[in-house]
Amino acid sequence: MNFLSAEALTEQTKILDLAQIMVRDVTGRIQRWSRGSEKLYGFSTEEALGAISHELLRTRFPEPLEAINAQLERDGVWEGELAHHTRDGIEINVVSVWALHRDGRGGPPRILESNLDVTERKRAEARLAAQLGRLDLLNTITRAIGERQDLQSIFQVAVGTLEDQLPVDFGCLCLFRPPDVLVVSGVGAKSHDLALQLEMTDQTHLPIDANGLSRCVRGQLVYEPDMSAVPFAFPQRLAGAGLSAMVAAPLLVENNVFGALIVARRTAHGFSSGECEFLAQLAQHIALAAHQAQLYGALEAAYDDLRHTQQAVMRQEKLRVLGQMASGIAHDINNALSPAALYVEALLERNLSPTEAKDYLVIIQRAIDGVAQTVARMKEFYSQRDPQLAHTPVGLNLVATQVIDLTRARWSSMPQESGRVICVDTDLAPDLPPILGNSGEISDALTNLILNAVDAMPEGGRITVRSRAVAAAKVQLEVADTGIGMDEATRNRCLELFFTTKGVRGTGLGLAMVYGTVERHGGELQIESTLGEGTLIRLTFPAAAAPPTGMVARQPAAQRPLRILVIDDDPIILKSLRDILEPYGHLIGLADGGQRGIDAFRAAYDRGEAFEVVITDLGMPHIDGRAVAAAVRSLEPKTRVILLTGWGHRMLAENDAPANVDRVMGKPPKLALLRAALAELTLPEPA
Repeated sequence: MNFLSAEALTEQTKILDLAQIMVRDVTGRIQRWSRGSEKLYGFSTEEALGAISHELLRTRFPEPLEAINAQLERDGVWEGELAHHTRDGIEINVVSVWALHRDGRGGPPRILESNLDVTERKRAEARLAAQLGRLDLLNTITRAIGERQDLQSIFQVAVGTLEDQLPVDFGCLCLFRPPDVLVVSGVGAKSHDLALQLEMTDQTHLPIDANGLSRCVRGQLVYEPDMSAVPFAFPQRLAGAGLSAMVAAPLLVENNVFGALIVARRTAHGFSSGECEFLAQLAQHIALAAHQAQLYGALEAAYDDLRHTQQAVMRQEKLRVLGQMASGIAHDINNALSPAALYVEALLERNLSPTEAKDYLVIIQRAIDGVAQTVARMKEFYSQRDPQLAHTPVGLNLVATQVIDLTRARWSSMPQESGRVICVDTDLAPDLPPILGNSGEISDALTNLILNAVDAMPEGGRITVRSRAVAAAKVQLEVADTGIGMDEATRNRCLELFFTTKGVRGTGLGLAMVYGTVERHGGELQIESTLGEGTLIRLTFPAAAAPPTGMVARQPAAQRPLRILVIDDDPIILKSLRDILEPYGHLIGLADGGQRGIDAFRAAYDRGEAFEVVITDLGMPHIDGRAVAAAVRSLEPKTRVILLTGWGHRMLAENDAPANVDRVMGKPPKLALLRAALAELTLPEPA
């Protein structure tokens, strides 16, 4: 270390006289005081010389003075930040450098202290840090309220975050109710007790003019640094609860005030200009988020209105479609019943041979099956396929022959009444492979095609029904007519649901249902038509795989006589079921209604003659089929219960079998299925 003489040190001090430099001994007593120090601290040379520097300047050290002196003694230099006070008592921050100088002649050591005023820099750093903190807080609140879509949640998050992080002693948000009222709409959680004391809970009304808030609702930021001096009622109310400084920031959207953010602190002059600016910016963000929430609410309400309107329109459309479906179903049922009605009249009026009567009855049975299939088709619009309509081998030639016979009245007798002649020719390939499908649906499809062909020949003509096997294991069925044909536009739309060219006579369901049937059977539908020359519709189905050689059809086991109780509120159903079951040796009991059925079963049980099977309807007055099944099983768990109902197909499709029921069957029942169910349910239990 270089040692300077006292003279040399004094000479350097004179050179640096304009800097903030002092020379003191190790005890801190000032020996030299520069003009720069006089200017910085305000103490004259006469006042400073001989004074202890740390006492004169009321120094605050960053660490104990002993530790600083030890480092100075060890290293010869120390540097750090100190807090000094000027002659006027103002605290300033300085960067201080102490250098230890020893006199080479053995004189006492001295300390050269240089101080650089950094007060403004420190203040600027503090202001910048505060501003960055407020920006971060603004970003935090903005993100939080941006994630919310309801006004109350936005207000709670904004005020709650201010209470925690700005912080404030009281905070609330108000909505402006023109012309002269603010309504408290969100009080912070930590402000709740003060809000009770101030009587400013949610929905409290604050008159504007009487409270000095008119500037705020005109769009100006209002800052009252000391509310004790403000004469208006609202600031005085806050001051009475111990609050001193208040900021009211308007919530502005498109230059329109719709609310105000009000915050207060207990300390007078408690908000800096930066904080006021921050609150003004935050109010803008809250306003935008609240406005967006209001727009979202309005949009949601409009969407709900639209949805309700759409539902109403859809209900009307469903009613219209149901009306059209009902019309189409009535049309199909009438078509199916027409030959049955004619043949029934013939049976009643004429003395037919047994062979003729049997032929007529076969046709009537087909007509009844057609009606049942038509009703069953309704569920295709809303549910899965009926398990009772599982695909089985179907011979298209047999179906074609049956349908031609069934529709004879429609294509032969009825046209002749108006002078038209329609002939039906067949060209059915021998040894045609069967297809795998549902014969009832195929019959319905072919019936629709023949009836459409009849309608397409207002002057009469010829219908040809043709079948043949084609390559790739496929089978084709064609219906051709010599009618009016279709133009290109009609041919492109004829498969659309409810599209019809028949005016009020048509429903637009026929070809659409044919197309649906073909699709469900994995087939294809082709239409060839020329206006004025007729139409050919070709149905192509995959042929059924040949059964394994040696396979023998399983014959149902012989059915033993059973004690059967039939319960229904329709006497015709009761009589028909008794008439078809008694010839097979069964003992049949009848009950008109659910309660009478339960009474009859209980009486037989008490006699020791419990019924082995109960066949009950579902929908009956007072006591329905479910209650009947429960009562039967509670008396005799071994009795089998068959639910025979008009809703059977739907219940099977939806797997909706009630408790205590062994089998669900639809009306009208098929005798073969009913006999099979009785046989299966009463098989002897394995030993």
